[in-house]
Amino acid sequence: MTQDEQKQAVAQAAADYVARHLPVGGLLGVGTGSTANLFIAALAPLKARIGGAVASSEATRARLEALGIPLVDLNAIERLALYVDGADEITPQLAMTKGGGGALTREKIVAQAADTFVCIADASKAVPMLGKFPLPVEVIPMAAGQVARQLALLGGKPKPRTDFTTDNGNVILDVCGLVIENPQMLETRINQIPGVVTNGLFALRGADVLLLGSETGVRTVARAP
Repeated sequence: MTQDEQKQAVAQAAADYVARHLPVGGLLGVGTGSTANLFIAALAPLKARIGGAVASSEATRARLEALGIPLVDLNAIERLALYVDGADEITPQLAMTKGGGGALTREKIVAQAADTFVCIADASKAVPMLGKFPLPVEVIPMAAGQVARQLALLGGKPKPRTDFTTDNGNVILDVCGLVIENPQMLETRINQIPGVVTNGLFALRGADVLLLGSETGVRTVARAP
């Protein structure tokens, strides 16, 4: 299968996963990005069983509303049964880099509220170690220069994302050149820099299940206990 065919296949596999594992009337978190958009489209036959959805971005909110899936405020609920989203990179241990679409903060919030995080990705996203894809860091605008200097001290080469503002009103620094041998440690270290809202490492709360596309079909990988 081509990359586009893999994305379509994992999106359908994720919809099938929802059909099997989401209780009738259950609450679903939905991510952001090209593969997540295909997943949203694949939810159309299931919308009657979805009690409500939490969107990780305004773009996703609009797509869910257009499909007729009811939206719920995360502050009004305690937990989500499932969260489905893509990744820019993912390791065999199911740690991820996310945020290429700029929704990393809301994605991380929704993922934290979910009992099960299902990542959907094509084969190109599977890597032995994170770091080839630039690491997005969401930053309060007044702190961008200061944060960039701190990221440089960590060995990164931060570059402001041009003409982009997050749904939260912040800016993003895309950081190249990082060697991410311990993603949990680096996620914590970057988040401790004053002015950082969060970074695109999803290692402290990685995926529980990976639906990975390949040339021959979709493979399911579960997080090791």
